[in-house]
Amino acid sequence: MSPVEQTPLLNGRRRQNQSLYFKLVKLIEADGEPSWIDSYRWFIFGSWLNLLLLLVPVAAASHYLNWDAPLRFGFSFIAIVPLAKLLGDATEQMSLSLGQTLAGLLNATFGNAVEIIVGLTALLQGEVRIVQTSMLGSILSNILLVLGCSFLAGGIYIHESEFQVTAAQTSSHIACALILFAALVIPAAYHSAKHVISPVKGNLMASATDPLISDLDESAQKGLLIISRGTAILLLGVYIAYLIFQLKTHASLFIAKPKPRDAEAHTNERAPELEETPKMSVVAAGLGLLVVTIITSLVADYLVASIEETANRFEIPKSFIGLILLPIVANAAEHVTSVWMAMKDKMELTIGICIGSSIQIATFVVPLLVVVGWISGHELTLFFDDFETVAFFVSVLLVNLLIQDGKSNYMEGLMLITLYLVIALACTSSHIFFFTS
Repeated sequence: MSPVEQTPLLNGRRRQNQSLYFKLVKLIEADGEPSWIDSYRWFIFGSWLNLLLLLVPVAAASHYLNWDAPLRFGFSFIAIVPLAKLLGDATEQMSLSLGQTLAGLLNATFGNAVEIIVGLTALLQGEVRIVQTSMLGSILSNILLVLGCSFLAGGIYIHESEFQVTAAQTSSHIACALILFAALVIPAAYHSAKHVISPVKGNLMASATDPLISDLDESAQKGLLIISRGTAILLLGVYIAYLIFQLKTHASLFIAKPKPRDAEAHTNERAPELEETPKMSVVAAGLGLLVVTIITSLVADYLVASIEETANRFEIPKSFIGLILLPIVANAAEHVTSVWMAMKDKMELTIGICIGSSIQIATFVVPLLVVVGWISGHELTLFFDDFETVAFFVSVLLVNLLIQDGKSNYMEGLMLITLYLVIALACTSSHIFFFTS
């Protein structure tokens, strides 16, 4: 074979390599997308809330200079709010430029990034109760406070909002079944059956990192850990199946149907979707997501490190910090987005944000933390005390009752908010919990 006959093949390989090179260059240059300067101008200066980013270096300084604990806690607490919004913005911008499947996986992974970061930080620092209460608090915050404020805000502008009931009922039923029966009831029933009323000397496992299970003997604690870790693995598998169910096999159930009003209503409803164009390039959004995630992990470390001393100083139960305070900060961005969508009469999106986020926490974040605790030697279980279990059961029951008719109004929003405030009020009493500050 002559060299001339081989030339086209070599040229073809060269063209292929050049093509890959030019594709990479095109991706970095963001050809056809917002420039790097425009992307980060919008990312940093696109919201007045980003002014709070000035507290990030202040939080770092307060931590390393060992300022008073309440100052360290306050600066870190407030600094996480704009970071949570930036995480949501970067995730949303990447989702706009990707396909439905990739966008769904991205939102599932980073939709609760703040909860994951705070949970991992607290877990690695041995704050097991903070991890447990913050995860349960995130679920309650989404389905009671965020959804309640959305119903209330939507009901003020719209007499009665309607939404597609199929997707909402599917989401809520999955969340109720998975969290209640798999994650709460079974471990609680096991604990009740193995509860040690009169401890036998030398039989208790004093090294247990979870104070809720310190009243169990060594064999019972190991059994509860086996149940929790096995359930966590099963929940992760179910979560993967749920993603396939939502994004592939039954995606039509989660698509909002046009509301049968009139032609003008349809036009107004679809107009905002046409205006939704990317403000950042994919690479710029991805790099921003990485940087903000790292910064958030550092600030979360400062926050968790100050919880112990702050709780002792002001006699605040750690359960109140984990169940109420931390979830409010972590869900700040979702709270604003959900209320804004409700005011636009996009109640399907609102319910998707609130209940969808709860499903992610229950079937992905919590099991992930249990597995990480297993690997790192921290005995995180799925057992919650009686008050937390009852509070969750009542919350899920109320949400199911309110959304099953496919309609919402401001009175339903008030009911959800009221229940959340009752739980928050109960959390202020340290006598409710087995573990207090």
